[in-house]
Amino acid sequence: MSGLALPVVGVTTYAEPARWSVWNRPAAVLPLSYVDSIARCGGVPVLLPPLAAGAVEAVSRLDALVLAGGADVDPDRYGETPHPTTVTRPDRDAWELAVLAAALERDLPVLAICRGMQLLNVATGGTLHQHLPDAGGDTSHQPAPGTFGATPVRVRPAGRLAGIIGRSTTVACHHHQSVRRLGAGLQPAAWAEDETVEAIESTGHQFVVGVQWHPEENQADPLFTALIEAAATRARQRESPCATM
Repeated sequence: MSGLALPVVGVTTYAEPARWSVWNRPAAVLPLSYVDSIARCGGVPVLLPPLAAGAVEAVSRLDALVLAGGADVDPDRYGETPHPTTVTRPDRDAWELAVLAAALERDLPVLAICRGMQLLNVATGGTLHQHLPDAGGDTSHQPAPGTFGATPVRVRPAGRLAGIIGRSTTVACHHHQSVRRLGAGLQPAAWAEDETVEAIESTGHQFVVGVQWHPEENQADPLFTALIEAAATRARQRESPCATM
């Protein structure tokens, strides 16, 4: 990337009550591990505030997008009623779907993490299992509040993901929902031992990968490196006077 600006990677934030110093106020928040992972791999992290207005304009200035984890996607968006364990943020769904649609239209590299993977699936017409233990999955995907479980996964041999992380690995998971019916243009890319789909990828884009795990919590996970490499290619295209987007 010598001589070129570092790739700019947008990360979705979310509105939550927060405490700091003497304050207790609503805030746009994001775990610092996302920021650190992007910066460590050579990208410039830009935190995207939870506002639908200006979402498309923001995406037009990015080289890649990360959809962060968080609350469950509103089941109304895939035609179901909420499970008792489902916790939603419908306002977050609306603006992140707008950001994602703009990124997919521009063929930006996208890394969709945990909730982000579920949102990607719903955005393309798929559905979700709202509570894995009710769907035959075990509880190891979400072992305890504030705790990541170590989940072994096997990876589709011929997919993009296999070229990044290999045929199998162990990942850091914290989720109670998962893909049920795949969205259009997506294929499963990895599975847990209980057959839960742990990763998906787009068949029609250069780099659109969704994972149920949290690569930002593991410095050895190569997914952010792969994202930044794809973003750097995008940045070179954007800065070249001969580029055709």
